[in-house]
Amino acid sequence: MKLITMIFIALFAIVFFCCSFTNKEQKPLVKQNKDKIMPSNVDTAVFGSGCFWCTEAIFEELKGVQSVEAGYSGGTVANPTYQEVCSGNTGHAEVTRIIFDPTVISYSDLLEVFWTTHDPTTLNRQGADVGEQYRSVIFYLNDSQKVAAETSKKEVAPQIWDDPIVTSIEPLKNFYIAEDYHQEYYNNNKEQSYCRFVINPKLEKFRKKFKDKLKQE
Repeated sequence: MKLITMIFIALFAIVFFCCSFTNKEQKPLVKQNKDKIMPSNVDTAVFGSGCFWCTEAIFEELKGVQSVEAGYSGGTVANPTYQEVCSGNTGHAEVTRIIFDPTVISYSDLLEVFWTTHDPTTLNRQGADVGEQYRSVIFYLNDSQKVAAETSKKEVAPQIWDDPIVTSIEPLKNFYIAEDYHQEYYNNNKEQSYCRFVINPKLEKFRKKFKDKLKQE
């Protein structure tokens, strides 16, 4: 009886607390765009740290961050759908493209938040979300970001985590904006079980540690 109960609990957790198993209304795709032209006074960071609902909710609360977009990077299929990415056959990771003002918040600051708000020691996994699409990865846009990411991985991440860091650091070759129902997912679905039981605890820890870097309400 105990074994049956444990199996039931595990299945319940997978269905209700996994990004890919959450019920979602299927809406039309937004236009895919990997070459978005940015104003000269902002910079761009692209991180993969598990489910992009979590990452988006965290980074958009930081001062200096102007926008956060959920999308897909690192794969071989052009204009992938969420279902294709979840199949594990496209090579893409769920990522967020973060547009920020470097005079307010630095790329190194963003990297510290990145290391702190997900587990970079688990290969192709974040909690109950399992698969290559949930891998920990930093996509750099230039040599300066590459050096900063490698330095941060070597010097900052080990101060936060005891186990070896498995995060990959790769050049950004593509970015495809995810379907529109993924954008602002947390803000639009705060009562959904994944938001309540997975994203909310992450946000609480993040807000406590980085309270000096948060936007004013």
